[in-house]
Order: sequence, then structure tokens, then C-alpha cells
Amino acid sequence: MALPPPRSPMLAVSGDVPEGDDWAYEWKWDGVRAIVGVAGPEVRAHSRNLRDITPSYPELHSLTGLTRQTLLLDGELVTLDEAGRPDFGMLQSRMHVHAPTPRLLSDAPVHYYVFDLLVVDGEELHELPYHLRRERLTALGLSAPPTIRTPEYYTQVSGAELLAVAAEHGLEGVVSKRLGSTYRPGMRSRSWIKTPLRVTQEVVIGGWVRGEGRRAGTLGALLLGAHDADGDLVYVGHVGTGFTEAALADLLTRLRPHERPTSPFATPVPRDRSRHTQWVEPVLVGEVEHRQWTGDGRLRHPSWRGLRPDREPSEVRLPPSR
Repeated sequence: MALPPPRSPMLAVSGDVPEGDDWAYEWKWDGVRAIVGVAGPEVRAHSRNLRDITPSYPELHSLTGLTRQTLLLDGELVTLDEAGRPDFGMLQSRMHVHAPTPRLLSDAPVHYYVFDLLVVDGEELHELPYHLRRERLTALGLSAPPTIRTPEYYTQVSGAELLAVAAEHGLEGVVSKRLGSTYRPGMRSRSWIKTPLRVTQEVVIGGWVRGEGRRAGTLGALLLGAHDADGDLVYVGHVGTGFTEAALADLLTRLRPHERPTSPFATPVPRDRSRHTQWVEPVLVGEVEHRQWTGDGRLRHPSWRGLRPDREPSEVRLPPSR
């Protein structure tokens, strides 16, 4: 059979961990989403925004040796640190590389954690409840450690206790899913609730400031924005920490073709930031970790985590409480 066509993944909303027997719990993996089709010797992977990312992750071809069925899978691409925990920073070295070298494949191997099954031999499973999709996924036995894994899910347990376990082991958090929920491609649903342990925010880059001191000649900080309820790009602060030398060089290369003479933000930028800024078209999406939001709608102590090529600028929104 031919490869199943991809579809946009179902998305979770943020919230506290729900409790009750009608919920299942999964670990929240700190990686990037991938919808992966398998048919005979063929594998094709798409990002959350349906960009073909197959050449970037040749490890996914391991799936062809694990099944003779035609499948469409939903899961997360992750890299692991020496302690076996997801390392988003390491994954950054792979996210923009369309033809990874043998050295890069060895230094930053990518693993695929499968958590949902959407199509089997042409049979669409979207309308099946979560627990039945999960049972059928488990029965496939998609396991080729460490490259391919079907992580466990948990029922009849305390979600709060699992979140504490995630914190103890340095995981990103917990995703709670209603046992009876169907799969809604491209929709964000309260049937799936994500509870991260770290506060992160997706951001749109609207400008950059040259560095000083040891960063002279390179990038010193990025000016960041997010869209409000009206769709306007509002300024939410700047970030100047969390960059590796490689990230600084890569960001400058990506930002310079998008330079523009005026601010892309619909709200004012403080003069101490704007007067030295090189504005850019708001086309690049990144992610920061931060402590909280300030009263005037700024990110408090943000730290750069990396670019998110799997996100579109229009998707980047302020939290509902802002």
C-alpha cells in the first residue's frame, strides 16, 4: 500500500494535572512532534506544520524493520543526555540539518517515541477512543531501543504523583489524555492537557542587538514578540542568555536576510532597546524558558532554548491570562 497522507497532529492545552479514572497519563517529552508514515521500505516524516523532515532523521528508517503493515504514527523526536533524559539543546543541532553527516548522527542520535496510532493498512483510527488506539499501538510492538520506543501510559494512578516523579527524574512534565477521547487532527482540545514543569513560551523574533565585550561582533540579544487576541504582534521582552556560540552564529546567518528598517511590533519597544536594534521581519519562531510574566506583560528572566522551525509565527500567542 502507498504511504498514508500526513495530517496535522492533535494538540493539548496547558493546565493542571486532572485526576480521575477516565484519564491516562504519559510523560511529556522535550522534543519535536513528528507524524510518520511507514509502508514497506518507505518512511516519510512530517513536522507539526506538515513540512517534510524525512531527510533530517534517517534513524526513522528503523521502523521498516519493525512492521509489515502500513502505518501512520504520531510521536516525538528526542535526543538524550548522558543520563538518558531528553536534551532539547542537543536536538537543536539536528533540527536544521537536511543531510546529517555520519559524525552528527553519532554525536546527536535522534530517537522516536511513538504515542499514537492514526492509520493501519488504510483503516482510519481517528474515531476510536484513545484507550483502543493505544491498545492497538502497543500490540504492534514498535520497539528497537534506543532508536524506536513505544513508551508506556498510565491509568488508575495519581497524576499529581506522576508529575512529582517527572520532576525527580528531570523530565519535562506530564500529558493527561481522556481514555474515551477521539483524535482530532489539527485541533487543540481539553481532552489532552499538558502540564510542564518548566515555564516556556514560544516567541517571534522581531529584532536583534549587537553584542558587547566577548560578544562583540556577534549577537547580544533578541527582541521578542507574541500575538495578542486581536492578532497583533506585541513586544514581550528580550533575551540575551542561553545561547551557544554555534547558536549565535546560526541565528545571525538566519536573521540578516530578513532585515527591515522599522519595528514589526504593534506596541512600543523601550528606547533603551529600540535605539540599537536591527529590526527583522517576524518570520523566525523560537522558544524561551522564563520564571514568570511581569505585570506589564514582559517575560521575566528569559533564557533562550532554541529555534522552532516546526512552528509558524501566526501560531505564537500570548497565554490566555496575559
